[in-house]
Amino acid sequence: MSTLRFYALKQCFNRQPVEVEEFERRSQVFAKNVFNERAMRQYLTKDSYSSVMDAIQYGTKIKRRISDHISTGMKEWAISKGATHYTHWFQPLTGTSAEKHDAFFETISDGQAIEKFGGSSLVQQEPDASSFPSGGIRNTFEARGYTAWDPTSPAFILGTTLCIPTVFVSYTGESLDFKAPLLRSLHVLDKAATDVVKYFNKKVEKVNATLGWEQEYFLIDKALAASRPDITLTGRALLGHPPAKGQQLDDHYFGAIPSRILNYMRDLENECMLLGIPVKTRHNEVAPNQFELAPIFEEANLAVDHNLLLMDLMDKVADRHDLRVLFHEKPFASVNGSGKHNNWSLSTDAGTNLLSPGSTPMKNLQFLTFFVNTIKAVCDNEELLRASIATASNDHRLGANEAPPAIISVFIGSQLTKVLDELEKVTDGELSAQEKTDLKLNVVGKIPEILRDNTDRNRTSPFAFTGNKFEFRAVGSTANCANPMTVLNTIMAKQLQDFKAAVDKLIKKKKMKKDDAIFNVLRDYIKKSKKIRFEGDGYGEAWEKEAEKRGLSNNRNTPEALKIKIGEKAVKLYEEMGVMNRTEIEARHEIEVEAYAMHIQIEGRVLGDIARNHVIPTAIRYQNILIKNVKGLKEIYGEDFKTHASEQLTIIADISRHIEKINKGITDMIEERKKANKIENSEEKAFAYCNQVKPYFEGIRYHCDKLELLIDDELWPLTKFRELLFTN
Repeated sequence: MSTLRFYALKQCFNRQPVEVEEFERRSQVFAKNVFNERAMRQYLTKDSYSSVMDAIQYGTKIKRRISDHISTGMKEWAISKGATHYTHWFQPLTGTSAEKHDAFFETISDGQAIEKFGGSSLVQQEPDASSFPSGGIRNTFEARGYTAWDPTSPAFILGTTLCIPTVFVSYTGESLDFKAPLLRSLHVLDKAATDVVKYFNKKVEKVNATLGWEQEYFLIDKALAASRPDITLTGRALLGHPPAKGQQLDDHYFGAIPSRILNYMRDLENECMLLGIPVKTRHNEVAPNQFELAPIFEEANLAVDHNLLLMDLMDKVADRHDLRVLFHEKPFASVNGSGKHNNWSLSTDAGTNLLSPGSTPMKNLQFLTFFVNTIKAVCDNEELLRASIATASNDHRLGANEAPPAIISVFIGSQLTKVLDELEKVTDGELSAQEKTDLKLNVVGKIPEILRDNTDRNRTSPFAFTGNKFEFRAVGSTANCANPMTVLNTIMAKQLQDFKAAVDKLIKKKKMKKDDAIFNVLRDYIKKSKKIRFEGDGYGEAWEKEAEKRGLSNNRNTPEALKIKIGEKAVKLYEEMGVMNRTEIEARHEIEVEAYAMHIQIEGRVLGDIARNHVIPTAIRYQNILIKNVKGLKEIYGEDFKTHASEQLTIIADISRHIEKINKGITDMIEERKKANKIENSEEKAFAYCNQVKPYFEGIRYHCDKLELLIDDELWPLTKFRELLFTN
């Protein structure tokens, strides 16, 4: 009997739901541990409060003398909440968050001590940055890096630590994180969108990008997870035969949430309430033991911070409930994987959603302006958008008959397609009064009525319009949302700049009225971006062939997708918009291709270890049992034993064949890995791992999974899929 597997199962069967203490009302404790406006009003001076609010709303710098007052107020608030330490909480290019804790405690003369936290500690710190990926921006032996306070994302208390969201930059000033480029993209988008929205409302002073993410994940018992070396080290099961029942009946989807899982969700939501994360929706997803959590949308920078914080909380709360969270996009081969749909929109300082159709033709002209420009931005930059969600783990999910394909397209629904088709027919030049009236009343004016009945959805679309926002469905569940949001914000900002220039040119040179100029430019954009719009089934070869005819890219794997990031078009875009310079762009590409190669390298090593040290020895042990059985039959039946032992002999031969195939696959894979490791160029190494090493995985897995079916269940060493997926 396999001790570890059955010991884990025994532990799992004895689990009881962990009791969770409920708050009186969530609205009363929401953001209780956040240094938000309410807390600032109580603990800051009037000047300090105004300085922080101006920094948030207008991007103004906070003076050093003011920062001392802010830090004092923030310290007093934190200590009143039981905090003993503070940290600059940042997002290095590892894809996770990072922190270094310092105590408020300091000694003074005569053996006395005080709590101290000055403005310099708030605004800037110097953590050891030597081991964070930099893509060649800095040498490993150079440890200096700087974190700088981001006042637009409020400080919060986690446990007994005051966490201050910050950017992370190198000694020479280049960004070493995801937050700095995101903030730059939000700034340039704000400027471009505000300039355009003034065509319709001159009172608007600011436009925010908003984000609502939908976090999918798996939950399995932590004892079962610990019994699987592959899940422990890579986050996914590298081998395992599909269970007889998976998700075929769709009975898990939106089903009753198991008690143990529900208590985990309640506990997690309580933690989220204290930290101001506005989680609202929870439900079972399609695959067994798969779930989803979604918040109310927020300003994009804050939403990104909240998602990273949430993922950290999910791990910590899961441990309290003896569970393990799997964020990997495809932890189990036989069932659906997990995504993190990014619902993106634009909102003015007056609270108007620019992608929400209005009640009047003029408001709908505003809606169409931002709607069509988004489609045009995606059309012109579809490869860059694809690159923003390219990872080794997301490659397993994209196009796997459950998630959007690697081809980027835009779904808008049949009704809005008809609207754009009508707009495409608009005559060149200045419209007559009757044409303008007909257009606004018959096409533009009907949009709210159309959308009330437009309930169609296309789950195969990677970028779909869903009523008042665009849903970027292709984002993977492990992703830092900052990466795709930075790309989306940047391409939209560039597009809106070009749109305004084109409209102003028509108004100035051709003396067109504003509405006529807008209609003419939009009509041109609708024609030029038509190829990106697709309403059909994104799965299968038919769409691949059609996409190729349209000139759309189909970058199936990460190394292929990432190449566009260092192309001259992308570099020019980022530099022109002031989001990243060439050094930062090339550094990120270097880090991403290195990360891809390392992920495949680790998976290859783990797969080889499990196959040779767990699967093959177990197969030989069972084979020996069969051989002993055959020998016994021969002693009883003599030369006629083959008639009675035919099945045993077949299984013995099959086991030998599978062992031989596994051993050969591992040996060949190791040889290819050695060749790949000798390659100095990071991009070439990533391609070698993708094209030469990774293809061996499926063959090795196939023969291991066949052995799982042949070998006595009590001998099999690895917790099986039926146990991982159906044990709550």
